[in-house]
Amino acid sequence: MEIERKFTVKTIPEDLSQYPCKQIEQAYLNTDPVVRVRREDDKYTLTYKGKGLMAREEFTMDLNKESYYHLAAKADGNIISKKRYIIPLKNPKFREGGPQPPADYTLTIELDVFDAPFDPLIIAEIEFGSTEAAEAFVPPEWFYEDVTYDTAYHNSTLSTMKF
Repeated sequence: MEIERKFTVKTIPEDLSQYPCKQIEQAYLNTDPVVRVRREDDKYTLTYKGKGLMAREEFTMDLNKESYYHLAAKADGNIISKKRYIIPLKNPKFREGGPQPPADYTLTIELDVFDAPFDPLIIAEIEFGSTEAAEAFVPPEWFYEDVTYDTAYHNSTLSTMKF
């Protein structure tokens, strides 16, 4: 089960180069249900995502390089390319009454900086262990709009955009 919230950002952290970065390319074979192939540096996967916005089933299997390129060539729409920065969020804040994590708790922000034709789009994603934690999460100041429930910001939707 993937439980994830997505946000646009006001400003990006200074010196992104200090954080680990992956180059991602992904192609969509289908958008309903979502069937995606992804190249993440030198790792290749096929993913099926069930229905849902913040929480949904997700199944991933490894592919080899040849299988990835064979399937990516069959993609409908745009192939999405982006850089993903992995940024630790130490001691995240949660609303009072929501789950309170232990001291020294860290979440991971996956900051996606999209390449053309989607630039200057930047999306921050955070995965959670429960829907209660996701709903109680208080985003850091540099986050802007919560777009978790806006399908326009789903990569599968971006793959169908006309330019």
